Amino acid sequence: MIITDTHTHLYSEAFEEDRKEMMERAIKLKVSRFFIPAIDSTYTEAMFQLEKAYPDKVFLMMGLHPTHVKENYKQELKHVEVMLEQRQFYAIGEIGIDLYWDKSTLGIQQEAFKYQIKLAKQYKLPIVIHCREAFDEIFEVLDQEKGEDLFGIFHCFAGNLEQAHRAISYNMKLGIGGVATFKNGKIDQFLNQIDLKHIVLETDAPYLAPVPFRGKRNESGYIIKVLEKLSLIYGVSEEQIASITTQNSKDIFNI
Repeated sequence: MIITDTHTHLYSEAFEEDRKEMMERAIKLKVSRFFIPAIDSTYTEAMFQLEKAYPDKVFLMMGLHPTHVKENYKQELKHVEVMLEQRQFYAIGEIGIDLYWDKSTLGIQQEAFKYQIKLAKQYKLPIVIHCREAFDEIFEVLDQEKGEDLFGIFHCFAGNLEQAHRAISYNMKLGIGGVATFKNGKIDQFLNQIDLKHIVLETDAPYLAPVPFRGKRNESGYIIKVLEKLSLIYGVSEEQIASITTQNSKDIFNI
């Protein structure tokens, strides 16, 4: 059984003291593919070091996270562009719009989102979307950009059934993580109405740890709890969930 974590911030300071042990725990649990989203240029070198340490397991994305779209966003976008010119990445992400922390930056968040979608199309790469309190704004951009050359993952999907179908209509897989195990997460109530071909697994570690670890630091090995939950929701074996979602990730990331 191969389990794929399509979204994990392994370079996070939260793992500073036990990163190697955390990785070993995950690998022992058959989590053998880790996709690493970018945040901004300050994390790039740490991402490269992770890839060097786990060359057959760690796969890097490049992008500017919406909460890091600040006064210097054009400089940061230039960094993204330069990195894409220099080496291989497997997605543009995580990118999108976040109106939870700061609504005043909506205009430049939209600009950065659209710009990075164009880079994804240029390099024929998937996008990995961050959306927080911004479904309407995200869908507005995707409406403008939709086409066969737009595809990717709606990371940490926590919307309703209608929003799930709409996200899928833009060639997006749904990234399902710890929220599926929350009592108030709600997505577990309709997820079995979404074909498994549209689902990938993720942790978003160190954030959003699944039950029974909710409120604690998340880590990639905890994806097992998401796998167990989806096995119950869909009424199929954990091996089948792992197999289908890993194949879906291969299709998206072209690996």
